[in-house]
Amino acid sequence: MLVDRLIPLSPKQPASNGPCFFYLLCILGVLSLLILAVSFFNERISEKLVSSGPVFAGGILVLNIVNIVCGKFALLPVLFFPSLDRIFEVFINDRELLGECVLSSFKLLLYGYAIGGSLGLLTGILIGFNKTFSYWMDPFTKIIGPIPPTSWSPLVLSLFSTSYQAAIFMITLSVWFPITIMTSNGIRNISQAYFEVADTFGAKKLYKILHVGIPAALPSVFLGLFYATTGSFVTLITAEMFGCKLGIGWYLNWQKSMMLYANVYAGLILLALLCNIALKFLFVFREKALNWQKGVIKW
Repeated sequence: MLVDRLIPLSPKQPASNGPCFFYLLCILGVLSLLILAVSFFNERISEKLVSSGPVFAGGILVLNIVNIVCGKFALLPVLFFPSLDRIFEVFINDRELLGECVLSSFKLLLYGYAIGGSLGLLTGILIGFNKTFSYWMDPFTKIIGPIPPTSWSPLVLSLFSTSYQAAIFMITLSVWFPITIMTSNGIRNISQAYFEVADTFGAKKLYKILHVGIPAALPSVFLGLFYATTGSFVTLITAEMFGCKLGIGWYLNWQKSMMLYANVYAGLILLALLCNIALKFLFVFREKALNWQKGVIKW
């Protein structure tokens, strides 16, 4: 905060409407003090603060260095490297448009993830438990799956009536493959002893699938969900650039074409936050579902 206030902004940098980066630092400072105060009464928060404190300080240090290099001394081209005040100002000026883009991207991602995830789980279970299905499906999976989903854009744009439907298809494909592979591999790696014990107690095939095979394969399934989540965000941004009229990818492409790089960086920051939030929810859900394997499974 002292660096931001004491060192003047370079005259090469266009001035912003206000010290937005300084306001952000003030908010982070207040939150840090509140968390520090609560940590004296909560041992769990105290331990978390001790473990994550250096990372938080390192992040602030990186922002400080960027502020000095780009904003205060303008050591890099100002067109491509705007000041942090201009970047964080975008979240205030374009808040309504960014909100609409987030909702549009979330809706598109939800459709593609739901379809791809459902198909991936079904395909992975069938490959893992049915030898005939595995014989015919394995080659198809190994040929189609490794191809980047965005590589299909010329074909799907001509097959589907709208670019929105094409985007859903590409996201579905990016989600389907990792979930299929990890689910089927998880089922194949289950110890045969589990099924032999189930047979001893007279379990039917459906019971063994639902109550033995799938629960034992859940660690691999969640690993597939992790890969699918990261891959779906990459595909989402690329897919939205092919004719979608709203969304984070559309916003990034539009701002880049207008050479408004402060807006581009703001969009990238927003995208990183959304992806981390999605992964955080996935990790929390994994902890709940795999509570019986706590301390065994490591990501």
